[in-house]
Amino acid sequence: MAIPKLAFRNLIGGGTKTWLNALVLSFAFVTIIWGQSLFEGLDKQASKVMIDMEAGGGQYWATGYDPYDAFTLLDAHRVLDGTVKTQVDEGRAAPILIIQGTIYPGGRMQSALLKGIDPGQGVLSFPSSLLKTQDHEISALIGARMAKSTGLGKGDIVTVRWRDVRGTFDAKDIVIVDVFQTQVQSVDLGQIWLPLETLRAMTGMEGQATIVVVKKDFGPAPAADGWAFKDLDVLLRDLKALVRTKSIGFSIFYTTLMLLAMLAIFNTQVISIWRRRKEIGTLMALGMTRLRVIALFTLEGTLLSVLAAAVGAVYGIPLLVYMSTHGWAIPSGQADSINLALGNKLYPTYTVGLILGTAMAVLIVTTVVSYLPARKIAKLKPTEALRGRLS
Repeated sequence: MAIPKLAFRNLIGGGTKTWLNALVLSFAFVTIIWGQSLFEGLDKQASKVMIDMEAGGGQYWATGYDPYDAFTLLDAHRVLDGTVKTQVDEGRAAPILIIQGTIYPGGRMQSALLKGIDPGQGVLSFPSSLLKTQDHEISALIGARMAKSTGLGKGDIVTVRWRDVRGTFDAKDIVIVDVFQTQVQSVDLGQIWLPLETLRAMTGMEGQATIVVVKKDFGPAPAADGWAFKDLDVLLRDLKALVRTKSIGFSIFYTTLMLLAMLAIFNTQVISIWRRRKEIGTLMALGMTRLRVIALFTLEGTLLSVLAAAVGAVYGIPLLVYMSTHGWAIPSGQADSINLALGNKLYPTYTVGLILGTAMAVLIVTTVVSYLPARKIAKLKPTEALRGRLS
């Protein structure tokens, strides 16, 4: 117990120097937690919205369907049968038919995906119930981003052209019955939603679908002939990759902060050993081994990280609590520019693993940096230290 008590006394006795080092290190500590919590919150927030609006508990894809290749849409549809049909009939899955189309808003030609969905489905939080309006021959629903890009609004009529199951082109006028708001761009941009049975009749694809979305609590997905099941790891892969890339980019910032803090600690330890050389010689002359003296200086640096955590808690906890309550405002249109399903605010998510992991990382790095200059003591002779020399 003598070494910890002596190390604590020496640390507190450092005065302003100790508190300045603790403040710099605490700033790095709080910044790391804040930055990583933002990306944790981004991942959690965007994933939840995408699961609710689009991904569900996973999706069955018809053979040949590729969401990144529009040329596959003409043939990527199948009749619902077997396991897939059973899940749809039980209300545990929602079929969606997707075909390539063209619309002509204001005399302009613009490509669009025509998506058919059951207005009464309860699998997704998508506002498909807005399609229940039967006052028009063909009712359609678009998102706010699509409305902005096309200039269409509620009640507008626009001509749409598509190719049916036989490859024949056909065209009709559709009526925009409503415009919905969503954070998920992938169900909005370049898409027009129609009642499922209406789109099936338009294309001659009765009883068919391109994808089938299952409920969030679906559980293990049984195999189905002609259908490939895609779980959330596949459906959210792009989001996870984007978050990981952004997190790595931001890590450069707080790595720089850590390096500055470590440099300050290293210099402090070097100066401390030089100024306290007579004290070191006295301790060694009184019988303290070199290893115990090295342990003393190393422990002083380690305790500095503990002190930094305490200092960081004083101003960090109120700041982080405020951020989790009020969120971080995202500039208008910024989320769309990087294709993220986010609202106007980003709420950080703090986890025990994040806090403990950051604390352990800072503790380990501080200990190593404190040990490096203390190694010189191993070669020090007590007689030379008592004379004020370091060799």
